[in-house]
Amino acid sequence: MAAGKSTVADLLARRLPRAAHIRGDTFRRMLVSGREELLPEETPEARNQLELRYRLSALVADEYARDGWTAIVQDIILGADLSRYVSGLRTRPVYVVVLAPSTAVVRSREAGRSKTGYGIWTVEALDQSLHDRTPRIGLWLDTSEQTPEETVATILDNLSTARVEIV
Repeated sequence: MAAGKSTVADLLARRLPRAAHIRGDTFRRMLVSGREELLPEETPEARNQLELRYRLSALVADEYARDGWTAIVQDIILGADLSRYVSGLRTRPVYVVVLAPSTAVVRSREAGRSKTGYGIWTVEALDQSLHDRTPRIGLWLDTSEQTPEETVATILDNLSTARVEIV
């Protein structure tokens, strides 16, 4: 959260000729009753809802791609979930971009936003999960010193690194 995902995904989609910006959090917000937020002490129901969100965004991405669109999925996918998510996509090729600004930059951005996304999570806990438990696939960018436009340019210049081979 506050890494620039929404801004970068939207700018990237606008740079491509036919692109759809798929916001994973939209599927979470569609659950209007019975929703369980994912907390550090994960419950089975919260895990089920997270996996449903991932399946839905992958399905939507595949359908857009099947119709000739570039599907840009924006979400927080950490740990082993990232490999599972990528493997579950039917579309090929698949590109993964991980935005990983420093914790100091994320804290600063979060303080300047009207919305807050961390709840009981800490910036450090999510950063640790990203760096210690998430497989290093695709293009990882420390965007601490980049504008969103510079990040998009870096992504477009490094697509071969972002491409993930799925076995």
